Amino acid sequence: MELTSDERAELRALINSGEVSAAVGTRARIVLWNAEGRQKKDIAALAGVSRPTVDLWLGRYAAEGAAGLFSQRPGGGREQVPARIRARVLALTRMSPPTETGLSHWSSREMAAYVTRTERVPVSHHWVASLWREHGLKPHRSGTFKLSRDPAFAQKVLDIVGLYLDPPGGAVVLSLDEKTQIQALDRTQPLLPIEFDATEKRTHDYVRHGTTNLFAALNIATGEVIGECRPSRNGEEFLAFLRKAVRPHQGKDVHVVLDNLSTHTTPDVLAWLEKNPHVHFHFTPTGSSWMNQIETWFGIITRQAIRRGTFSSVQVLIRSIRDYITTWNANPRPFQWTATAEEILAKVQLVQTSVKQLVDNNAK
Repeated sequence: MELTSDERAELRALINSGEVSAAVGTRARIVLWNAEGRQKKDIAALAGVSRPTVDLWLGRYAAEGAAGLFSQRPGGGREQVPARIRARVLALTRMSPPTETGLSHWSSREMAAYVTRTERVPVSHHWVASLWREHGLKPHRSGTFKLSRDPAFAQKVLDIVGLYLDPPGGAVVLSLDEKTQIQALDRTQPLLPIEFDATEKRTHDYVRHGTTNLFAALNIATGEVIGECRPSRNGEEFLAFLRKAVRPHQGKDVHVVLDNLSTHTTPDVLAWLEKNPHVHFHFTPTGSSWMNQIETWFGIITRQAIRRGTFSSVQVLIRSIRDYITTWNANPRPFQWTATAEEILAKVQLVQTSVKQLVDNNAK
């Protein structure tokens, strides 16, 4: 391609201009490189594009001049889908697929096929996926929820959140619970450690060597954890651990956040509380163990030490848990509770309203 001096100057101006996109600058370079006699395959390598893309922009420049370099990106035109089809897809996405499809959830391909078949308007799965991204819809993902039926839910939320956000002066707040039936799993063959370009690998089958129960208490102010493994979980074991957890805080009021498990309110436990009035129990609402901060710590130790661990015996498992707790307490990290009681109650109210509307709609 032959260029005049004015054309070369115009292309160089585009390359050096701060007012045009980098893409337009690259297209101008393609034209200049071609005018310098470079081969198209070399131009493609220099520009980081394909050979057909080089031909495309050379052709557009030849037909339209510099204005052709500002044209839309190569590719097909955007799908023109009627507004009613757009609304239909969004509505279907928020519902379970019709029974006759046999689907448990939508995929972009299944949605495109269903809409094309039932509405007689062809749409592509790319368009469906783009629409979902635009509205933040992710049908491929699912979660769980549970609404507490505790009649004192609001009062308990206010009580526990108050302890987290504004603990009594001079008092200690402990978040306490048990992680039960932790299995000592051993693999049937040796672990293959991580290598370059290869992930760590373990056999899918395993041998069970028994279980243990981890009792743990988190000091919400310091992040320190007191933990102890015991062979069983009952009122006697709980009381023994409770004594151990509060012993370092003699002379202070101790507020203990825990769930409504029956072993937490045995006659022996209640009798001990009467003799130790400085210890106060605060129960989470029924079905709301997520309010207990120790549950967050249980999730961390599970991910970092237990789930991928290999244990040849229960003793090895217990030793690993003890080592993890020691390491944690060398640099404890308290959790930062941010949700207010009002925010929690408002969110629960919104879910309750949504569930009621769903039930009412299904009853029609």
